[in-house]
Amino acid sequence: MMNGTENVTGVQDILGRKNKKMTPQRRRVLAVIEAHPHEHLSAEEIYDELRQDKSINIGLATVYRSLDLLTELGVLTTIELNGVNRYEVNSTTPESPHQHHHLICLRCGKVMEFHSPLTAPLEQEIQSQTGFHVEDHQLKFFGYCDDCQRAMAEETAKKA
Repeated sequence: MMNGTENVTGVQDILGRKNKKMTPQRRRVLAVIEAHPHEHLSAEEIYDELRQDKSINIGLATVYRSLDLLTELGVLTTIELNGVNRYEVNSTTPESPHQHHHLICLRCGKVMEFHSPLTAPLEQEIQSQTGFHVEDHQLKFFGYCDDCQRAMAEETAKKA
């Protein structure tokens, strides 16, 4: 993944190829996402963060439009969690064309990233058996994070 300065330059190039500009609003939206690389923020959470800076004049519709454009151009990717689209910087490269996987805690909602090459053989098997060529995938695992497992164990112990 690129650092912030390289990312802005790269995004400016991508926008320029589509005759779009890196507006201050787009720059700010991207900066919020980059500042929270593992939090998978929603549009509303990005908007709330931007509103904390009173020097920024941006509306929720502008945040949505910025996210839509940056996603359409491949700068960002979305993951749908509990009916809400959440955004992250697209981390795919030609050498690593797939997104990472997500571990979602059913208790606290924490989202963790998990990297594994284990899906490559599955994709090959899918193509071999069905002729279907997989371009990408999203894999989500639902369970309980360490903190919630400890809390649940403590709650169970207190009841006993």
